[in-house]
Amino acid sequence: MITRRKFIRNSTFSMSGFMLVPGFIKNFLLKNNSNNRKEQIKMIYEWKFNKRPYSDEEAKVLLKDVMSPETSDWHYNTHHKGYVTFLNNIEKELQTADRAKANGNYSQIGELKRRMTWNHGGTVLHDVYWEVLGGDGDINKGPEIKKAIEEEFGSVEKWKEDFKATAVAAKLSGWGVLVYDQIYSGRLLNVLVDEHHYGAIWGGIPLISLDVFEHAYYHKDGPGRAKYIDNFINNLNWERINNKFVKYIKK
Repeated sequence: MITRRKFIRNSTFSMSGFMLVPGFIKNFLLKNNSNNRKEQIKMIYEWKFNKRPYSDEEAKVLLKDVMSPETSDWHYNTHHKGYVTFLNNIEKELQTADRAKANGNYSQIGELKRRMTWNHGGTVLHDVYWEVLGGDGDINKGPEIKKAIEEEFGSVEKWKEDFKATAVAAKLSGWGVLVYDQIYSGRLLNVLVDEHHYGAIWGGIPLISLDVFEHAYYHKDGPGRAKYIDNFINNLNWERINNKFVKYIKK
């Protein structure tokens, strides 16, 4: 026989269990949703703003013949960094962009994809730009790349002539780039790139990239693009260029 006291006690426990279950489920779901959100956030790729091979203060001295001290700061810490910042903004927006609304006339996904390649190109070319600067222009410090240039262009002077003409001919926002055409001809080519991506070669490895956007040289040389290009070539660090050539290209 169940006494009144036992009935009340058992009923209390049952009710307590009934009351606890919904709260337990709610907390469990909240915790799992929170973990899922954290996993989603972690999965978003973060593009890195790479360091130059010299400090900002060193750049003002090492690059003084190529650009003004102010430009060595603005160009890197504002322009270059901006491309990386917007790459990351685009990466986040791509997570929620509606693929079903893709359209050749206009769509969010289309614009994000276009701007992704533009900012990606700007980031990569600037990484190479800073990497190759800060030297004394002595190509003998890069024996392997020197030999490859002579074999392709006939001489270092002929390469310089073609490289300079390529950079001069780029639009007011463009690049002159020495590229190794890896997946097609296996040749070294001086490539003219307008903006950051028009004219780029698929599978090409940029060994030297020269920024001829006006912000790169106007503060020091005004409209004197040719003078800036000469100063750039004379400031190349051929040892670093050679190391990259050996690492990625020479078998």
